[in-house]
Amino acid sequence: MLSVLEWLSGDECHAVDEAGLIAGLGRQLRGIGLPIDRLTLHLMTLHPEFPGRIVAWAPGEPVEIRDNEHSAGSRFASNPLRKLMGSREPMIVGMDERNWPWQEMDVYAGRGLVQLLVAPLCNVDGPVSAVILGTRRPGGFTLPDICVIERILPALRNTCELRVMRQADLSLLDTYIGPMTVQRILAGRIRQGEVETMEAAFLLCSLRDFTELSNRLPGDRALELLTAYFEIVVPAITHRGGKLLKSMGDAILAFFPSSDTDAASSSAFAAVESIRDDLGHFEFDGAGIEARIALHYGGVSYGNVGSGDRPDLAFIGSDVNLLTQIQSACAVLGTSVLMSESFRRRIRADKIRTAGFHQLKGFEEPVELFTTES
Repeated sequence: MLSVLEWLSGDECHAVDEAGLIAGLGRQLRGIGLPIDRLTLHLMTLHPEFPGRIVAWAPGEPVEIRDNEHSAGSRFASNPLRKLMGSREPMIVGMDERNWPWQEMDVYAGRGLVQLLVAPLCNVDGPVSAVILGTRRPGGFTLPDICVIERILPALRNTCELRVMRQADLSLLDTYIGPMTVQRILAGRIRQGEVETMEAAFLLCSLRDFTELSNRLPGDRALELLTAYFEIVVPAITHRGGKLLKSMGDAILAFFPSSDTDAASSSAFAAVESIRDDLGHFEFDGAGIEARIALHYGGVSYGNVGSGDRPDLAFIGSDVNLLTQIQSACAVLGTSVLMSESFRRRIRADKIRTAGFHQLKGFEEPVELFTTES
């Protein structure tokens, strides 16, 4: 038992991920003679899409990791784990019990398990996680087995809590401030005045006439519209390698990084085609919605600006200004997509035509713009 406790608090356990944790723990427990034939961690998380994660191990099998989506909430309502997490008390369940619901969970079904020891992992605050140990040994766990497991549970709880907290921090940072800002924060680049530059294909997308729509719609319906719009636009970008830089209201700024400039631009253009196609099949309150999208290939400088303890990541430079003005020109010209010459020459696409030269705010010389629309 002491060897397992030392492992849970040692450097080896600290360095591994969730799969390494459960596989190592399973081997440790079997190594001291516990008849573990199935071991699962049910980790509750703070994630907008995946409220829970199941990490499952069995001797001689690869570790399984399953993320439970929020849409599975109705199934969780009938899950036997819900009772456990509500009571915060451990329980032992056996196959001879009437209406044995655990066998209906596919991580345990068909394994010939005789008994499960189910224990909550109660954190100081936040959601309750759980560990479940299953055995096929006739008669189930002995009293000495149970005593050993109970002694190990506090150390396992602490180890899991650290991982859940770490994952929650990453998930919340990534969700609310974006992956690029998270990377800078975790790398320690949080001081004001630290500036970096990069080149990429840039995409700026906003919802057409959103100001008018938001003034007309009740607040909850306006948010519902924005949510539906983001669920179309964001996956179209991220599924093609795009990274979200910033969002404000209905505007989304994204970039497509690649050592191959043509490939980056082509990915951005493919995202635009997907956005337009999906929005073309979408209606809200019986009316269609459209986006205005600007495309440009160029460079950007970014760094921390702000005041006091509330810095923000800002993106500046002539190419960012050009991208913004290109999108503004969409409204003037009545078109949904406009791109710069530097973007157009990096993609191979049919039906791209010039939209003429235009005097854009902040630029001395007229700028030639291109569109896919006739």
